[in-house]
Parts: sequence; C-alpha cells; structure tokens
Amino acid sequence: MNQKMKQAMLFTEGPILKPLLQFAVPVLFALLLQAMYGGTDLLIVGQFASAADVSAVSTGSQVMHSVTSVITGLAMGTTILLGQKIGQKKQQEAGDVIGSGICMFAVIAVVITAVMVGGAGVLAQAMHAPKEAFDKTVLYIRICSAGSLFITAYNVLGSIFRGVGDSKTPLLAVFIACVFNIFGDLVFVAVFHMAAAGAALATVLAQGISVALSLVIIRRRQLPFAFARSNLRFNKKLISKTLSLGFPIALQDFLVSVSFLVILAIINGLGVVASAGVGVAEKLCTFILMMPSAFSQSMSAFVAQNFGAGKMDRAKRGMVYGMAVSFGCGLILSYLSFFHGNLLTGLFAKDREIILAAADYLRAYAIDTLLVSFLFCFIGYFNGCGHTAFVMLQGIVGAFCVRIPVSYLMSRQSDASLFRVGLAIPLSTALQIVVCLLYFIRYERHSRRKREDKR
Repeated sequence: MNQKMKQAMLFTEGPILKPLLQFAVPVLFALLLQAMYGGTDLLIVGQFASAADVSAVSTGSQVMHSVTSVITGLAMGTTILLGQKIGQKKQQEAGDVIGSGICMFAVIAVVITAVMVGGAGVLAQAMHAPKEAFDKTVLYIRICSAGSLFITAYNVLGSIFRGVGDSKTPLLAVFIACVFNIFGDLVFVAVFHMAAAGAALATVLAQGISVALSLVIIRRRQLPFAFARSNLRFNKKLISKTLSLGFPIALQDFLVSVSFLVILAIINGLGVVASAGVGVAEKLCTFILMMPSAFSQSMSAFVAQNFGAGKMDRAKRGMVYGMAVSFGCGLILSYLSFFHGNLLTGLFAKDREIILAAADYLRAYAIDTLLVSFLFCFIGYFNGCGHTAFVMLQGIVGAFCVRIPVSYLMSRQSDASLFRVGLAIPLSTALQIVVCLLYFIRYERHSRRKREDKR
C-alpha cells in the first residue's frame, strides 16, 4: 500500500483521539470560516443598512441554508460510500464513486437553479417575510439561487476530500470564499450601498472564485487512488447507492431546516424586530454549534472507514471521545450564551431592540448547546454505519413532534417571548437523544447476536 493510501486509511489504524482531532480541527476551522462567511453579510448589512435589510438577509439566508443543507446531505452519501470503499481497500470503485457523483450533482445543480430563481417570490411569501422587507427578501433569494452551481460544486468537493480523510483542502476552499465574501460585502454594501442585494451578490461571487481556485489547487494534488476522465460517467449502481445513503440525510436536513423556517415564519408574525433578532441569534448559533457540528462531520468519515474495515470497536470509542470533547467546549459556550448573550448579539446589530430580542432567543440555544454534543456524535456514528434512514426518522420526530408544535404554542401565549419560543429547540434535541440511545442499544444487541450466530 502506497504512502498516500496509508494517509487515507489513518482512521483504521493506531490511536483514535489524535487522528480524530487532527481531522476535526480543520473541519472546525472550516465551519468557523463558513460561519464568518454567512455572518459577515448580516454584520455589515446591520451596520450599513436598515432593519428591513437585516430581516431580508435573515429570512433569505435561512431559505438558502435549507437548499444548501439538501446538497450537503446528498453529498454526505458520497463521503460515506467513498470512506467505506477506502476502508475496504477498493481503490477502483472509489474513483468510480467520485466520477458518478460529479455527474449526478451537475444535473441536481441545474434543477435547483431553475426552481429557486423562479420560485423566490413564493418562498418569501411562505416565510411571511415582513411587508417592509418582502421585495428585498425576494431579490436576495434570486441572486443567491443564481449561484446554485457554485454552491453545489463547493459542497461536493468538500465531501470528496472528507471521504478520503483530507479535511485541509475543504478548509482552504472555505478560507478563499470567506476572504472574497468579506471584501465583496464591504464593496457592495458599505461603499455602493446595495444593502441586501449587495450581500447576496458578494456571496455568489465569493463562492464562484472559491470553486475556481480550489479546482486549480486540486488538479495539482494526487488522490490516494486512480481517477481519470473515464470515471466521469453515470454509474447507475453507484448513483443508486449514493442516493440511498445521502437522500435520507438530505431529507432529514431539509425537514429540520423547514422546521426552523416554520419557527422563523411564526416569529416573523411577531414583527420586524423579532424577525431581525432571531436572524442575528441564528447567525451566532452557527458559531456556537461549530464544535459538535465538526465532530458530527468527522465522525461520519471516521466511522465509515472503520465500518468498511470491520473495526466497529474503534468506531464506538471514537464516538465517545467526540462526545466528551464536544461537551467540554459546550459548557463554556453555553455559559456565554445564557449569561452574556447581549454582548454577543451586539456584535451583529446596533439597534438596542434587536440586540435584546436576539439575546432572549439565544438563552434557549444555550441549553441546546450542551445537548447537541451527544446528538450530533450519535448522528455522525449512524451516518458512518450507513443507517441514514434512521437518522432521517429521528430528525423528523424531533422537528414535527416537538420543535414546530411547541414553538407555535409558545408564540400563541399572551406573554410570548423569544426565549419561550426557542425552548422548542432543546426539548426537541432531548427527545432525539433518547431515540438515538434506544436505537444504539438495539443495534448493539443485534450486532452481538449476529457475531454469536457466526461462531
């Protein structure tokens, strides 16, 4: 086995915590830069535009996040299948996984662009965008949707390299995008006063430049297996397998995003200040949830390779290590969010009413910060094992049995507050953890019986 293949197989050999952290840290920094990437739009618009523009970016970015979550979920199918092929040492099939994935996502990108650009007005209406911000929200969605090809390419490239155990190249791609997005925001929003439209334009251009430069860098690097133009074909078997793994994740991510969009729509009914406040809080939550999110992505790649190699004890120990590290970091972030939320939200807005509204909502997320340390690692573990259908089901249970109904009921109270509406989020996470724990126990018992039967 050559040295490059050994590097890709690092997760299946030697210590567990060190390689897991070495992989997770670049993922964490990539998420940090990605959060800055999205947060920059809101920060600069908040400083140089009106509350209506802040609301437009808040609502529009939530809609685009839902689209991105679908693409990311589908791309996770590539990460899992590629990791399993590497764990099984099937190098030729690994190249075919990438080639068929590129062809499949090219078609998906075209479809998403057409649907989103044409349906921007319907989406803004469905989100109950405030009247003052409606036209700005539609324009923001349309401009961002025009760059769906870049969004797709951006996420597919990341999924491929995470599958082979390389988290540094995706970090580089995000860094490039972040730098150009900040520059674009300053030019279009601060200098040319294009407000929400300028923020959207900066986002699209930054992603396009990032993809172009990333492709140049990637061409100069060698993959740990053979990959040629002949691999670029529609392999029905591999596409079917990729979709069987990725579609449940994509559907779960989409439905979870929809549940948050429903919450946002409910809050939009409380007025433009509440809408802008939640938008600010959601941007902060992207930063706050980065550590468990990084371990969730890392866990999928780590477990996929060990699952392919038949080393499930390593996979389970990796999950426990991820939970411990995530929870330790979560304690600090939870404290800051609950007791000093106004200082954090003040970084993204200058209007006192928006700051206080965002801080109130953030207190609910402070509780969730502790719980997701366990939930996200469970999700990463089950994804890596290929149990993506279960991941989808537990996400649906949390979203539609708790998150949406509780947030609606809280909003209908005479003394409704953003904190009470936000409590639906940690309550949902708690239920999902219980469901995951029960499934894990059941899965372990089933695996133990299979091993005993083989003996």
